[in-house]
This record gives sequence, structure tokens and C-alpha cells, in this order.
Amino acid sequence: MNVWLTGSTGFLGTSLVKQLILQNVKFVAVLLDEKDVARLPSSEIEWVIVPPLSNSANYQNTLNDVDVVVHLAARVHVMRDEAADPLTEFRRVNVSGTLNLAKQAALAGVRRFVFVSSIKVNGESTLLGHPFSDGDALDPQDPYGISKYEAEQGLLELASETCMEVVIIRPPLVYGPGVKANFASMMSWLERGVPLPLGAVHNQRSFVALDNLVDLIVTCIDHPKAVNQTFLVSDGEDLSTTELLQRMGRALGKPARLIPVPVGVMQFAANLLGKGAVAQRLFGSLQVDSSKARDLLGWKPVVTVDEALQKTADAFNAVHKK
Repeated sequence: MNVWLTGSTGFLGTSLVKQLILQNVKFVAVLLDEKDVARLPSSEIEWVIVPPLSNSANYQNTLNDVDVVVHLAARVHVMRDEAADPLTEFRRVNVSGTLNLAKQAALAGVRRFVFVSSIKVNGESTLLGHPFSDGDALDPQDPYGISKYEAEQGLLELASETCMEVVIIRPPLVYGPGVKANFASMMSWLERGVPLPLGAVHNQRSFVALDNLVDLIVTCIDHPKAVNQTFLVSDGEDLSTTELLQRMGRALGKPARLIPVPVGVMQFAANLLGKGAVAQRLFGSLQVDSSKARDLLGWKPVVTVDEALQKTADAFNAVHKK
């Protein structure tokens, strides 16, 4: 089996590359620039340079003898997108680029296309105790989520028209060593001992540890029951924002200094400051039912939340305490 892996030097791709090496899976790391070769974890890895995702890029000569494409590369979600028309930009890369690649893969005889999508295809929030599941009506609300939804629909249509199988994986927030953005900011606050008004938040949110997501991707590369299926993935243990900060603090060795300010007060203040989207992530619930992957594939998380938080914290401390 030969795997063709896009996004191989990113946050998720780097961990997946290491796992493929450990499991002796033959793969090709797909790169955009020869300078990226230095970011691969081993000089023994086979690699290929391809053009960026677009509706006109040609990948045909690099897809010969490939059995499975694992597609991680994407224009990713950002909090402050500076594009004049974000939806157009997301569609250009995540929809047109992905479907162009997938069509060429099908023509080349690729057997399976594994697509890492996003829980944002389902929506932005859930009612407490009512997690998203595979059979739910879909409600993508931001440009990134819409682009991932449209890419999914195009891939499923392609699967119905060709012999290529499609597997879709929708993760929520992914954390692990090297995590950035809001998760890294929280660790920085805790490490500095900043008092936070988040001691009375009783929401529930699903997350997925990097190791757990990588393991599911590897499972979906060749599992016979994954054919043309969509899987939601999580650690299987949901946390409130308060619980996350407390357990992250323990992992960092810096007990969280949390003040129990009522959520309604903070929500009101956030709305006044134009920070409603940030407040939604801190105070709202987003739960994911990953039972389909467990029941159909026999998959289960390989690390617990606390184990994953400890690995994340150790990596953070190694960088910030030099």
C-alpha cells in the first residue's frame, strides 16, 4: 500500500508522518516547496513537490501507483481573516483545489481518498447533552465550515460516479504538542498565573488529542468498513471550560487561578466589546458523538485527556522554560 499525504509538515501532518513511519506504512510526503524537506522528521522519507491547491494544478504525474490519498492540506480557519472575500478564498482552496486533486486521483486509479474535514460542517454549537452525530442535519455557518461542507459533498458525488472510495473525518478542536492559537494562549495565561474570570462555566465541549486523531486517520486508510463513511471523532470525555483550565493547569504545574464570575455577566460584556464569537467558544457547548467510529471500526482513543494534556504541557514547558 502506498499513501500520498498532503499537509505533511503541518501540526497534524507531522504527527501522522511519525506514526506512518512507526507502522512501516509506505508513503510519500507531499510538499509545496523544497525548503519544506528540512521540516520532515527523517531524511529517509520519500517526498514530492506539487503546486498549491487550485482548480488548475496538475498532480497526475505524482499519483502513479498511489493507493490512498490522505488529504490534510487546506486553507485553515483563522479568527481575523484579512481576505476581502473569505468565502471565495476558502472555496478556491478547500473546494476547487480539493475536488481537482480528488478527480485526478480517481483518474489515476487511487483506491481511497481520506479527507480530514471539520466539525464546523455540523455547526458551531450544541445544546448541552445533545452532541452532534453523523446523521444530523448539517449547518455550517462560517466560510471555513461552508467550504469544508461543499468539499465533502463534491467528494461524495465523485465516489458515487467513480470507483474511488471516500472517507470523511470531522474533528473538533485538536490539541497536542505544538498546538497554537487559543489553546496555546490559555496555556500562556496559566503559566504566567493570570487570574481568569472562568471559574463558573458549566458548558461541555469535545476535543480530540493529536494522538487520537492520528490513530483514527491511520485506521481509516485501509479499514474495509470505512468505505464512503463519515466519522466524527473526539476523546470521548467532554470538559467545561473551567474543567479544561483546571486540568491544563495541573499538567503545567501551575494551578489555575479562576474567579467564578457569572457567565451571563461575561457574555454581556463580550457582546458589548464585539467578542461574541470568542464568548461562544468559551461559554457555549459543542459536543461530539464519536460512537460510530468505535462501533463500526472498533476504534477507541489511544490516550486519555489527562495523558494528552500532559504531553501538550510538557512540550509547551520545554519551549517556554529554556
